[in-house]
Amino acid sequence: MKFSLFVHMERWDESVSHRELFENLTELTLLAEAGGFSTVWVGEHHSMEYTISPNPMPTLAYLAARTSTIRLGAGTIIAPFWNPIRAAGECALLDVISNGRMEVGLARGAYQFEFDRLAGGLPATDGGKHLRELVPAVRALWQGDYAHDGEIWKFPTSTSVPKPIQQPTPPMWIAARDPASHDFAVANGCNVMVTPLMKGDEEVENLVGKFETAVAAHPEITERPKLMVLRHTHVHDESDPEGWKPAAAAINKYYRSFDAWFGNKSTPEDGFLEPSPESKFDGRPEFELESLHRTAMIGTPAEVIERLKHYQALGVDEFSFWIDNSMSHEEKRASLQRFVEHVVPAFS
Repeated sequence: MKFSLFVHMERWDESVSHRELFENLTELTLLAEAGGFSTVWVGEHHSMEYTISPNPMPTLAYLAARTSTIRLGAGTIIAPFWNPIRAAGECALLDVISNGRMEVGLARGAYQFEFDRLAGGLPATDGGKHLRELVPAVRALWQGDYAHDGEIWKFPTSTSVPKPIQQPTPPMWIAARDPASHDFAVANGCNVMVTPLMKGDEEVENLVGKFETAVAAHPEITERPKLMVLRHTHVHDESDPEGWKPAAAAINKYYRSFDAWFGNKSTPEDGFLEPSPESKFDGRPEFELESLHRTAMIGTPAEVIERLKHYQALGVDEFSFWIDNSMSHEEKRASLQRFVEHVVPAFS
């Protein structure tokens, strides 16, 4: 099983500059590369200080110049916000810059807040049709001249300039949850990335089952797609039996922030939005710290190894260390260092 790092610049107040956050992200990436991680993933979000990444491409292009082995994953770009020609060309340019280390994940999008500002108020739930049209169009543009006459995009003969180094196509990943998304990904020769969010490992088993069903339904796909599981992760020292509590509290804050942005009920102030109050989640056991201790990948190195061995036995190909969690950079760095030193060797 491979390991990857999923990271954004994460800003909770104005005490930390954007430049410092960028340097912190770079430091974590270099630590992950030195620790044998396969990929660094940077997503796409707009006008949100708590997940800063208006376009993963320039961030990954910079990281390409600072690294030599780790792969550079745009994960995920939001399909309704990208013209196929632009998506194909920018991804291919990143592949050229990184000498064939580019990977791209694509998603339909989640925040109505973003759709109201970048897609004319299109319902976020309708983003799936953009995803289904974008993927084959990008693939075709990477191969050569291609004209497109779709429901969403129409353009005369064009091609991707430049072409990607990786042929016939760089790895493409689809963020999937429901069976139809898994089926679309596999049918189109794409890998699958999933996140159980606040659910336990039974949800990982459920998602693996959906993926395996899709693979079995498409014997014509001769190269088996890969499955990645993304989890909020924090490794604490074995000498501190209460070390899980600060991480669980931080992830609770992160999910309450997600709830506030996803709810789209309040107008942010200069990119900041207060997390939904804890009182809103009374009677919601998944927000309790003890529950987050069980569901997020929080634990000592030995506890994390045990759970990851289970994921490996299920057939998970890649575990992505989701480091966004509202903790300080120093806490994140120490957690990632423990993972590198004590967890990764168990899977060598």
